[in-house]
Amino acid sequence: MKYKYCLLIIFLVCVQHFCFAQEKLKVVLAGLSHDHVDGTLDKYKNGQVDIIGIVESNKELSEKKKTKYQLPDDLFFKDLKTALQKHPDLVMVYNSPSEHLGIVEKCLPLHIPVMIEKPLTFSNAVAEKMKMLSGKYKTKVYTNFPSLWYTSFIELLKRSNQAGTISKMVMRGGHRGPVEVGCSKEFLGWLTDSVKNGGGALIDFGCYGAVVMTELMQGKAPVSVYANTKHLKPGVYPRADDAATIVLEYAGSTGICEASWNWPYTIMDVEVYGNDGYLHASEFNTPELQVKNGKGTSTETISIPEYKDEVAYLTAVIKNGAPDNIKMLSLERNLIIARILDAARKSVKEGRRVVLQ
Repeated sequence: MKYKYCLLIIFLVCVQHFCFAQEKLKVVLAGLSHDHVDGTLDKYKNGQVDIIGIVESNKELSEKKKTKYQLPDDLFFKDLKTALQKHPDLVMVYNSPSEHLGIVEKCLPLHIPVMIEKPLTFSNAVAEKMKMLSGKYKTKVYTNFPSLWYTSFIELLKRSNQAGTISKMVMRGGHRGPVEVGCSKEFLGWLTDSVKNGGGALIDFGCYGAVVMTELMQGKAPVSVYANTKHLKPGVYPRADDAATIVLEYAGSTGICEASWNWPYTIMDVEVYGNDGYLHASEFNTPELQVKNGKGTSTETISIPEYKDEVAYLTAVIKNGAPDNIKMLSLERNLIIARILDAARKSVKEGRRVVLQ
């Protein structure tokens, strides 16, 4: 009898653990115009996340997503205030950077955390307002970059000490252009508008290099920022730059971000140079990391990351109490990214190196 009782207890504990582990994140989507939203809608379709509300003012876009992902009518709300009455665990933001602050202002007083699809903002003033709201309401604001989950990038950052003291980082990011690769008209409507997006390739891919260099520098802001942009396809992108270079200067280190909508192919590539070695993370999810040092060249096998994407991570953190320790998603790190992007825009406008205080 005692043996059967013990088995029952073990069974119930296992069931409870399984149910707890499988509890899904309940989210509201604020906006559908950022094409990265498709990844989250795919996760909803596959049962990895529970979307309990969607807010999108563009009815044509709403209908398009509703049809593609077989979304029920009752998921759609006329405004964010109404959707928030569903008490989501998280609001995931997929619209233009110019709209991000308005969403944060509505969510944080209700103590509902927000995840913004990159970038947080291109304005330092806006970032500071978000910081104030986050501190006042003790509620988090996350920023997601798809590159945070690339296995090769994760491994490079994990092994960055193998390079020794870092002297240079070069990040190349971009593709043939958002029009050329087939981005949606709704996404193009703000992505290629320097008012709504803060810039073109400068913001779109410049932020990827900024986040990697900030991580390598352990959260330190650069001493100065210099940027220049090109307008190589004005007929295609009349309202925004389509190529940009951002130079981040630190004491003893330089970060170079090469962002473009003119690459002949899609590229996300990071090189790190130090006094002890060289690291190279190429493409997106390559199974290997290239390491060079005085002993020669080696190819390191990449370990399986703990989390495969932002939904897995935030589910673990918000629902299961896992450590919130990926700093690149944090507001603190992304306040620095916002300062970099703001300074880069100023540098382009004024044609000079901008010193950060």
